[in-house]
Amino acid sequence: MVAEHRELAHRLGYAGLIPFVLGCALIWLFADSEHATQHYWVTLALSTYAGLIVSFLGGIHWGLFMARGQPARGALIWGIAASLLGWLGALLAPYGGLALHGAVLVVCYLMDRRFYPLLGAADWLTLRFRLTAVASLSCFLAAAGS
Repeated sequence: MVAEHRELAHRLGYAGLIPFVLGCALIWLFADSEHATQHYWVTLALSTYAGLIVSFLGGIHWGLFMARGQPARGALIWGIAASLLGWLGALLAPYGGLALHGAVLVVCYLMDRRFYPLLGAADWLTLRFRLTAVASLSCFLAAAGS
């Protein structure tokens, strides 16, 4: 990949953490009973965003498989499982969904460690670890503040 595109991918990945960190901070800021409505909507927004990201991470496996034609049946199955878990978390009460999403984000990284080398994407694991650490921690802290 051209270095310019790789740098853009890194910047966009880090920018994708803004809703996680901001959402978590707002959940704690709105934790008092005076801001119950804002607290609910921010928690719902963060849980929904986390579910979308989980689904996106599952879709990467499908994209890599299709682009490279590498035989990784488990990656395809995981791609669908991640999407279903993201959807399930979005259906739960937001604080429960956030706890599930935090756990699934960690599992997504572990699955990436398993499948990315098979799909020729092992060099992305450092970035994936950093993004996972911040996103999952944000979800866990937000669930605790809900």
